[in-house]
Amino acid sequence: MAYTSANQLELLQTAEAVAREKNIEPGLVVEAMEESLARAAKSRYGAEMDIRVSIDRKTGKATFTRVRTVVEDEELENYQAEFTVEQAKEYMENPEVGQQFIEEVPPVELGRIAAQSAKQVILQKVREAERDKQYEEFKDRAGTIINALVKREEYGNVIVDVGAGEAVLRRNEKIGREAYRPNDRIRCYIKEVRREQRGPQIFLSRTAPEFMAELFKMEVPEIYEGIIEIKAVARDPGSRAKIAVISYDNSIDPVGACVGMRGSRVQAVVNELQGEKIDIIPWNEDMPTFLVNALQPAEVSKVVLDEEAGKIEVVVPEEQLSLAIGRRGQNVRLASQLTGLDIDIMTEEEESKRRQAEFELRTKLFMDTLDLDEFFAQLLVSEGFTNLEEVAYVELDELLVIEGVDDDTAAELQARARDYLEAEAKKAMEAARALGVEDSLANFEGLTPAMLEALGKDGVKTLEDFATCADWELAGGWTTVNGERVKDDGVLEPFEVSLEEAQDMVMTARVMLGWVDPDELAAEAAADEEELTTEEEA
Repeated sequence: MAYTSANQLELLQTAEAVAREKNIEPGLVVEAMEESLARAAKSRYGAEMDIRVSIDRKTGKATFTRVRTVVEDEELENYQAEFTVEQAKEYMENPEVGQQFIEEVPPVELGRIAAQSAKQVILQKVREAERDKQYEEFKDRAGTIINALVKREEYGNVIVDVGAGEAVLRRNEKIGREAYRPNDRIRCYIKEVRREQRGPQIFLSRTAPEFMAELFKMEVPEIYEGIIEIKAVARDPGSRAKIAVISYDNSIDPVGACVGMRGSRVQAVVNELQGEKIDIIPWNEDMPTFLVNALQPAEVSKVVLDEEAGKIEVVVPEEQLSLAIGRRGQNVRLASQLTGLDIDIMTEEEESKRRQAEFELRTKLFMDTLDLDEFFAQLLVSEGFTNLEEVAYVELDELLVIEGVDDDTAAELQARARDYLEAEAKKAMEAARALGVEDSLANFEGLTPAMLEALGKDGVKTLEDFATCADWELAGGWTTVNGERVKDDGVLEPFEVSLEEAQDMVMTARVMLGWVDPDELAAEAAADEEELTTEEEA
């Protein structure tokens, strides 16, 4: 059939009907028709021709045109869609490279095959338009809760209808062994919206911690209004969860507000999460205090925090140990997720044994290195001395407070400590040289002979080697593998080199080698400081 006046209006009516049915813009359907007609025309006039079709949005008239572009002589490749300046002079006045010559060509009649091809193009375009519309609708809804209708289950994954399309609730995002039947209504958290080749993919979750947070936001008006903030959530989906909250209004109890009258608010969330038990915990800026709250219902005797290592030690009475750890370690695991710290739990007896072992180890150190009797060495440890450096370089007055120590004894103690340290430093430097440590590294300020020996054993022998090290390779650090924090040992970690000190040393080495411009470094540091100040003011 030919697109003539007889069916011009029918063309627009078809476009409007398809657009109404698919809930997309009629203009998109018309564009698809233009492309399909252009494809059909190319099959009639020649695939190399640049044939374009324009449909009048008011009358429905389809205009077929052939476009030829003026190109340089050496760039001429397609004789049907391009021509040179000289060739163009036959059709145009003063042609220039880049100009186009457009001429109308007779409309084509669509045969059966061409019509089928045109139909496929239109359907494809309509599908693409539907996908774009679905993506635009859902891309900003990631991080919210949606009510969905179950359609079917595929290999354990639940496919649900979300109105403008389908979404998937994966097997590992379901709570426990939830089973759904077609037409069941479920609430889910929109975890991610991705644009993929086959269309937008909407991934849902019922196990995400954010799902619980959003449910509380729906049930507790104070959270929705920002009076109460959810600071952290940790979940063992379907079993137990902990949620930390803080109130910005002194007159409102954050825990009580989340529990609700006779537990009505928290019970609504529990029912939605298949009976998951929820501990609501008051947030506290002081990490040890927060951890004591997080380990409820267990009672804690003592907390020792190591912020640099991201680790915390908790001491509990013997009878509270199983309660603090929880069934299969659930309680301590959730508390660890909530605080973001590794938690070591020990009984008071275990802690006492460990402290006693440390006391004996330090006593032996002072006995062996300073040639002291046991009683005197124990006095040093009791006064808080932990290593030889402290004894050797502390102010003399701090040694004189020890019972039975006078000026001569204190001076003798420091002399022995310094002699031992100097002898050890000499041995370490000889060992480092034997390992091949060069002067460029040996003369680097901040590295002791013992550090140089450790670096040499690790294959770091020159300033260049040192400058290529990462800060965590020197100071150690923590990485998360499969949800568990794993310790990375640093070469200089035994010497208590912090991550910041390692960063400074490595950067200094790079500046010395000319790898980094110190002015640029200073400018970056100033910019970072300014940004930090702005954030603090905000």
